[in-house]
Amino acid sequence: MLKKKFISGLTMVIAIVIGMWIPLRGSPPSQLAPAREPTGRSANIQVTKEGVRYLVPPDKIVSGGPAKDGIPSIDHPKFISVEEADKWLAEDESVLAISCNGVDRVYPLQILVWHEIVNDMIGGNPIVITYCPLCGSGIAYERTIAGEAVEFGTSGKLYNSNLVMYDRKTDTYWSQIGGLAILGELAGERLVPVSIDTVVWGDWKVAHPESEVLSRNTGYSRSYGRDPYGTYYEDDSIWFPVEARDDRVHPKTVMFGIEVNGVYKAYRESDLIAQGTIDDTIGAVAISIKRDPAGIVSVTNIESGEEIVKEREFWFAWYAFHPETLLYVDERG
Repeated sequence: MLKKKFISGLTMVIAIVIGMWIPLRGSPPSQLAPAREPTGRSANIQVTKEGVRYLVPPDKIVSGGPAKDGIPSIDHPKFISVEEADKWLAEDESVLAISCNGVDRVYPLQILVWHEIVNDMIGGNPIVITYCPLCGSGIAYERTIAGEAVEFGTSGKLYNSNLVMYDRKTDTYWSQIGGLAILGELAGERLVPVSIDTVVWGDWKVAHPESEVLSRNTGYSRSYGRDPYGTYYEDDSIWFPVEARDDRVHPKTVMFGIEVNGVYKAYRESDLIAQGTIDDTIGAVAISIKRDPAGIVSVTNIESGEEIVKEREFWFAWYAFHPETLLYVDERG
């Protein structure tokens, strides 16, 4: 039965990209704002016989079906007003939303499910917006490497059933979850995360009526508004290999995952919605997690006041990358 599910899932992923066409790319922006650099280089780097650096063994990075750039990134995004977007976005529809440098932007999942990556400039800063339907993960990063704004694309590969991106400067492979370079010249580097949220369109637009919304005018012909993954988001299937699993929680339960001083912990979205605020301690660090009426979730180090950037994704995906994770349990009864 598991084998049948895997084959069925693989067939569906391949079917998603049948008929895709990729137009020629335009020139990159001429002026780029400075941004922080990728951080840290792991001490666990190894090298293949061909001289390729890697953090994750190449045989654990598997094909997802499409070829490189078979799921095309959006490299020159266009935006429309809330009023225009209201003509085709449903009130209860999920979108990614970000506020950066005084700019509010929205990226509908009905578009991202067909593209997975948007190379954007927000308030003068180069930001990459990423979405992996298999993991339910919408994550943003600064996209500056060695002082240069770079584009990211889809590699056609997966690691732990998660989108593997590549940068078009060095062709290094990066895992979407964690933003870690796992194979190639920059192996061991980590992208700088930027806060982004998965929210309901109807709630967000009330709080942020001046938002700019990613247009369906992407330069590609896709069935925007139709999700090719069907019931995948609710069932218990995992289509591709993962290195660790934990069945205490349904695999598709939505979690917020955070890291504090090397300690990882996951919180159910349903608990946060029920409580509004969760105060907790990780190690010796007191934190507060809050969700506002628009669905924006903020995590704060109470003592320092600093933001802790969270990830939102399915439980199976968070656990696959962080099998040592702690799991928050609501003890209110």
